[in-house]
Amino acid sequence: MSKTVQISEAGEPSVLSIIDETVPAPSADEVQIEVHAIGLNRAEAMFRRGQYLEAPEFPARIGYECSGSVTAVGENVKHIKVGDAVSTIPNFSMNQYGAYAELTNMPVTTVTHHPDNLSWQQATSVWMQYLTAYGALIDLAKMQASDYVLIPAASSSVGLAAIQLCNLISATPIAMTRTAEKVEQLHQLGAKHVIISEQDDVVDAVMAITDGHGVNIVFDPVAGPMLTTLAEACAPSAIIFQYGALSSEPTPYPLFAALQKGLTIRAYTLFELTSSPERLAKAKEKIFDWLKHSQLSPVIAKTFDFDDIVAAHSYLEANNQLGKIVITL
Repeated sequence: MSKTVQISEAGEPSVLSIIDETVPAPSADEVQIEVHAIGLNRAEAMFRRGQYLEAPEFPARIGYECSGSVTAVGENVKHIKVGDAVSTIPNFSMNQYGAYAELTNMPVTTVTHHPDNLSWQQATSVWMQYLTAYGALIDLAKMQASDYVLIPAASSSVGLAAIQLCNLISATPIAMTRTAEKVEQLHQLGAKHVIISEQDDVVDAVMAITDGHGVNIVFDPVAGPMLTTLAEACAPSAIIFQYGALSSEPTPYPLFAALQKGLTIRAYTLFELTSSPERLAKAKEKIFDWLKHSQLSPVIAKTFDFDDIVAAHSYLEANNQLGKIVITL
């Protein structure tokens, strides 16, 4: 028997329940993983609440990312073998598969090797954050060393990944955070500048940093009324990536700023990258190499035991973390 997290209704973290189940042998094109660590993502909290891109079909599994050891493989699986250390790429429906488990079957397309210099906790903190940031900043925006990049919610795992990629390319990462609490840590983790959105005038701060030019790229998971401010902080021909909807308020379209500056406001999710085998392969190769040579390094905010999954989700939604929240098994 294996412990698995399941939800039978949408709601608060308390709807997460741990059940015992018999895990079948992997089907064709599936890999079975003994899970050693699980990475939590905001997308999973939204899925749990019934506010995600797909609605949960109850009873539902949950979870995109895990790392662990391969215990069995199904037919047609060639490049993954029993005993391999692997981690998962979020490119599947949580109504079909879930990472929150002691033992889980995953589609072979989501299972990949990671550099052996990573711990299990680090390995489960790789693909969602770095692929999301890479897909927008490097694959689509073709970020250059001369670019100023504004990163709201910079203390999230994806935000920190974006800061690391900016520094790797020698672009200038400008972190945004709501309060002064995380300013020093964000500087330590690579942010060249930090703007406190509840205290600073965001547009004035950006213009001071960029000598009146504005930012070239905005990488925003929040949306809501702040989108208008972000547009005003942009340089001519800048691009705004809207990759999330953490704000519960309506998101007005900043028409006049967009017209005046020729802005591109672009919806984006990781699935755009993971659904393109060629683009995904290139991104994986780059990220693997940067991790192997310690040019990228996942930041772990806090770890929880598997049995404390409810507390872990409560901590995730409290927005106090700096980096990735990880479940250890």
